[in-house]
Amino acid sequence: QVQLVESGGGLVQPGGSLRLSCAASGSIVSIFRMAWYRQAPGKQRELVTAITSGGSTSYADSVKGRFTISRDNAKNTVYLQMNSLIPEDTAVYYCNANYNGTFTRYDYWGRGTQVTVSS
Repeated sequence: QVQLVESGGGLVQPGGSLRLSCAASGSIVSIFRMAWYRQAPGKQRELVTAITSGGSTSYADSVKGRFTISRDNAKNTVYLQMNSLIPEDTAVYYCNANYNGTFTRYDYWGRGTQVTVSS
């Protein structure tokens, strides 16, 4: 069973930056599709960004140009660099690891880390 542990959340002023980390218990970040989701109070969980095993990245329109996903295969860790934060970015951020093979499928979630953008 793979475990994902997020860290790096906190309170930041508008315009500030945070870097979230997602540490995986196994060597999966280069094999699985790794993603960050977020869920704001009263809203559905939404996909923020993802990185495939091949290194391709994608971003929600709301964070393009401000957020960057990256990974360190040696450390089994995925990062989310968040810049120019706005109050609308306030949410719990979740790390997700997903693998859809021909005969197997895996989907793991972390417990989340709170990000609050407020003055």
